[in-house]
Amino acid sequence: MSPTPRSNFLRTQIQADLDTGQTIKVVTRFPPEPNGYLHIGHAKSISVNFGLAEQFAGDCYLRFDDTNPEKESQEFIHSIQEDVRWLGYRWSGEVRYASSYFQQFYEWAIYLIDQQLAYVCDLSADEAREYRGSLTEPGRNSPSRDRSTEENRDLFERMRAGEFAEGARVLRAKIDMASPNINLRDPILYRIRRAHHHQTGDAWPIYPTYDFAHGQEDAIEGVTHSICTLEFEDHRPLYEWFINHLPVPHKPRQIEFARLNTSYTLTSKRLLKQLVDTGVVAGWDDPRMPTIAGLRRRGYPPQALRHFCEEVGTSRSDSTVDVAMLESAVRHQLNSEAPRAMCVLRPLKVIISNYQGEEHLWLPCHPNEPAMGMRSVPFSNTLYIDADDFREQANKKYKRLVIGKRVRLRGAYVIEAERCEVDPEGHIIAVHARLIDGTLGEDPADGFKPKGVIHWVSAATATSATIRLYDRLFTTPNPAQDDDVLTHVNPRSLEIIDDALIEPSLTSAMPEAVYQFEREGYFVADRYDFKEAAPVFNMTIGLRDTWGGDNA
Repeated sequence: MSPTPRSNFLRTQIQADLDTGQTIKVVTRFPPEPNGYLHIGHAKSISVNFGLAEQFAGDCYLRFDDTNPEKESQEFIHSIQEDVRWLGYRWSGEVRYASSYFQQFYEWAIYLIDQQLAYVCDLSADEAREYRGSLTEPGRNSPSRDRSTEENRDLFERMRAGEFAEGARVLRAKIDMASPNINLRDPILYRIRRAHHHQTGDAWPIYPTYDFAHGQEDAIEGVTHSICTLEFEDHRPLYEWFINHLPVPHKPRQIEFARLNTSYTLTSKRLLKQLVDTGVVAGWDDPRMPTIAGLRRRGYPPQALRHFCEEVGTSRSDSTVDVAMLESAVRHQLNSEAPRAMCVLRPLKVIISNYQGEEHLWLPCHPNEPAMGMRSVPFSNTLYIDADDFREQANKKYKRLVIGKRVRLRGAYVIEAERCEVDPEGHIIAVHARLIDGTLGEDPADGFKPKGVIHWVSAATATSATIRLYDRLFTTPNPAQDDDVLTHVNPRSLEIIDDALIEPSLTSAMPEAVYQFEREGYFVADRYDFKEAAPVFNMTIGLRDTWGGDNA
């Protein structure tokens, strides 16, 4: 179920357009470039565009702006579609591609040439930069700017035919080289690219730029509100220039909002690719990555991401949101829906001297959700607890097992530690304890209550599992502050435990199922690596924020 929409300037504007009759049916679009995996910032854009269409009973299209084939791939197209579906959204109609409109773009470029609003330019890339000017100085007209319409059309048609070398010529709009908005200083419409395209193959030796294609795609598709992030605000005059100077079938409206930035996170595809290419992470969907695929593999629920995007709001002011807000949304969601289970990360054997045989205890799958049912947990005289839950001696603040003291085993009996075994190196290898009779679900009759509750598994039925413990990937809130983000990588962002022990019920977990491991945190069965004979769980998030003050 989607979170309740909150009022924001986009919803107010669209409602006004509907009320005045300027818009009859709302049409939005989510137009990613298929040159990488989507990240948490894209989740915000997805929720905005699809959410507006949902709220106003309109359509939202999924369109790939595939005008740069050298950096694009079918892998990214597939992953983006998976991400949108996983977040719970459905696009209207078929998936759309900018490349489907290449012929129309080409014809509109010819139209601009015929209107003396575009010309073929021979400047090299370095020369073009020099002629472009700066923020404080106007640009200069290209020597090619005054070519005749006939010559421009001939050269452009020959560009289309593949006669010229890559980079030899470009097609530029003829606008204003003295404009204070650099985007209007005769921007490039087409480049020569000898690149194989994942949709059109080798049919085109020239490709339109994003700025030229974007608005015309919206116009072709009947988009009413082209919702972009703030970095496109300076491009809006160019967007509108094309719309106003071409015979487009529809005039969309571009509106900008602030993109989502979160602390301890990168949202640059270039920098994320660097992490992948240098082997800092195991791929685009590494659970430490802020990609949607990575968050999914880490066990973040899609409902939590949608709730987070709604809670941070939509405005026109750039800001950075504390990532703890996202983590709190994840904890809140999982606390109510994740079944409970027991996993011992660092096993320490406990031998109960006065208990024989084995029994099956029935524990609730969730303490507050009876509908989740009960699970059978074997109990025997040889158990494993976490090594951190035992000390030979401890002060009164230590609420776990100590020699001569008592604890309750979660859902089972109260035990009292009597002695421990130590190896020649001084490491504790086993604890001997006694069971306090009559304490299954009851306090001890002698009045000496246990100091705390610890989790456990039976040695006879426990299964070995691989547990991947994750921490934040970066040690600084703003890792992109320096050119070399690798200097801010957290060296302890991943710890792999190969000999953890889990209760029997966990061996039949479904991939992507999330559990609360009692007293440890939330963990997800890895969507690719989990097998019943060799379980693998990824840590989703701890029970509380260890970086700040969140005690959710």
